[in-house]
Amino acid sequence: MRRFVRAAALDAAVVVVLAAPVAAQTPPAPAPTAAPAQAPLPAPAQPAPEPTPAQMPPIPAPMPAGQTVTFDDAVRIATEKSPDAARAAQVILRAEAVLQGARGVFLPTVNATATTTILNEERGFQGQVTQPQTQAAFGAQVGFPVLAASRWAQATQAADQVAIARIGRDETRRQIALAVSQAYLAVINQHRQVSVNTRALENGRAHLAYASARLQAGAGSRLNELRAAQEASTDEVLLEATLLLLRRAQEALGVLLVAEGPVDTAAEPIFEVPGELPATWLSGRVDIRLADAEIAAAERVRRDSWKDWVPTGTVSFAPQYLTPSGLFQPASTWGAVVQFAIPIFDAGQRRSVARQRDVALELTRIDRTDLERQIRSDERIAREAVLITARALAAARRAAEQANEVVRITDVAFRAGATTNLEVIDAQRRARDAETAAAIAEDRARQARLDLLVALGLFPR
Repeated sequence: MRRFVRAAALDAAVVVVLAAPVAAQTPPAPAPTAAPAQAPLPAPAQPAPEPTPAQMPPIPAPMPAGQTVTFDDAVRIATEKSPDAARAAQVILRAEAVLQGARGVFLPTVNATATTTILNEERGFQGQVTQPQTQAAFGAQVGFPVLAASRWAQATQAADQVAIARIGRDETRRQIALAVSQAYLAVINQHRQVSVNTRALENGRAHLAYASARLQAGAGSRLNELRAAQEASTDEVLLEATLLLLRRAQEALGVLLVAEGPVDTAAEPIFEVPGELPATWLSGRVDIRLADAEIAAAERVRRDSWKDWVPTGTVSFAPQYLTPSGLFQPASTWGAVVQFAIPIFDAGQRRSVARQRDVALELTRIDRTDLERQIRSDERIAREAVLITARALAAARRAAEQANEVVRITDVAFRAGATTNLEVIDAQRRARDAETAAAIAEDRARQARLDLLVALGLFPR
């Protein structure tokens, strides 16, 4: 027990000696060789300085497009090369083919036959051959419908469908022109957005360069520099996003123009707002003309329903030549047939078809009335939108000018030490938002004028 107490006292003395302060000038005890040496703690990392204006990457710019077109050229190219226009042309050819087949009722039909009959042996009695072993027969048949009221009506109805297909081609071209105009204006709008964000990034980098110069001169702070750098980085992100949207809009325009790559706009189109139009302006729209043609065709089909009850009559003439002829078979014969068919009872099929034609006509009229109502509503909305968007555009441009003036005043005040860079950054953000709103207002004003021309049937010309 005493030995244990002595050992504990000795250990405590060693601890006291090791824990003695440096001022006591007592030599430290040697470190045991078995304990590993501790590595020194790393020094805290210093924040990397912001890049100088010379070290900053260049401001991104839009990639060049393979082709640049004007608005009128874009509409013309699209209506000529669009696959939808080619499909509409094929629809016309199909309608003309149906018309050609329907008009065959006014022409005779001619058929020719050639038949060879081979028997195992010739036929006959008392040494006379009644039918040779090999015999060839040549014949023809000419037929003509002398009475076919329903088929004659189908020929006229097929001609109506050709006229509808041609108007439908014009309607398809109108839809293509409208789609191209929307894509063209979208490219212009994205160019405006790119310009706004480019200008915002230039202002942000200029403010960052000033904040960095003040910090290096000892007159600024790291906080001001970080705020300016954050704002510049945000502007760069927005610029990259709008550049991507611009490229997508150019690609969409290129697809509509059947181009091999993106297509850019050459200039902004000018849509002149028309004045007063005659009361018959509605009948000039392609879709109204198409609806009227469909109604006229449906009315004709319904009026021709009674022709399904008219008898049909045909006349046919069939000559024949037989070689070699038999005993009771003359070498040449002919026959003529006059036939009339009178429908008596068909279990209500013709009445059902006539009722379906009445319903089809009524549906076509309903669609025409609904279309006219919608067009007149679009025309009223478009006229109101032209006025409203014009006022909104003027206000948005004033707001953008005022916001840019606030930026200039705030920057001067900040350089004079009368305010902080928080006010400068806030003013820059508000200016960017105001210019973005002005670009959107410009796009809406262009869209409103285009919608008015479309509603009045003045686009495309």
